[in-house]
Amino acid sequence: MSWHNRLAGGPHRAPPGGPCGGPPGSALQALLWDVDGTLAETERDGHRVAFNQAFEALGLPWRWDEAHYGELLAVTGGRERLLADMAMRADAPPTAGEREALARELHARKNRFYATLVGDGAIPLRPGVAALMAGCRAVGLRMAITTTTSRANVDALLRVHLGPGWREAFAAVVCGEDVQRKKPDPEVFQRALGQLAIGPLQALAIEDSPGGLAAARAAGVPVVFTRSAYFAEAPVDNAIAIGPGLHTRAGWLPPPRGADGPVTLEDLRGWHAAMAFVSQFPGPAAGVGADA
Repeated sequence: MSWHNRLAGGPHRAPPGGPCGGPPGSALQALLWDVDGTLAETERDGHRVAFNQAFEALGLPWRWDEAHYGELLAVTGGRERLLADMAMRADAPPTAGEREALARELHARKNRFYATLVGDGAIPLRPGVAALMAGCRAVGLRMAITTTTSRANVDALLRVHLGPGWREAFAAVVCGEDVQRKKPDPEVFQRALGQLAIGPLQALAIEDSPGGLAAARAAGVPVVFTRSAYFAEAPVDNAIAIGPGLHTRAGWLPPPRGADGPVTLEDLRGWHAAMAFVSQFPGPAAGVGADA
């Protein structure tokens, strides 16, 4: 099945009006998707499992349980996470060069194990993700991938769920290899905005982690925060909406209008439009606070 049939149920036909399918001049021009934790619960069910498989393959006694891996997520990047963990281990290689070499080997093996897990169907998209992507395609709203995970990992996940032509669904794809500094640095968003040729307030990012939120906000991009397994209770500040997932309107702040059901593109437009209005009047009302 082709990517457009998987994503939108048929060929894309752009509607009349502005480039995002709304009236000409509509403010929201692109939706920027994080990957790990946002598109799928890849951290808990994919990367963590694959890291443990890599440890076993090299005969290392190390294992990362869910709690420890959650702590390591404060460090962005898999290789960087390995180095941070080794810095706390008495049985890690003694020199920085040896630790770096081991981290590179482990990370390469982990990525291969991760691709196998994804290919075997062990990591589904989070509920509501595919439907929202289909809604964007139906009205011609551009989408981008803004992640600092590797391109190989992104390809492994989206090839399974959107088909081998998944790249055609996105106007920009920025991955870890494309930036010098990973989230929470804003570089990934700055590069995506440059490729899309839009301003930060014409975009809307979907993120699941405080680091991703900080990166987007440092670039000036408003954020809808969809909580994932590892950040279900994380303090969140300065997102325009916070909720449990795209599969339901229940539990979101501010609450979207209408009966319960999945979060829709119209819900995102409503949050984005409200952000544009309140941003004219700077103050606490411009975002949802950390106690939401």
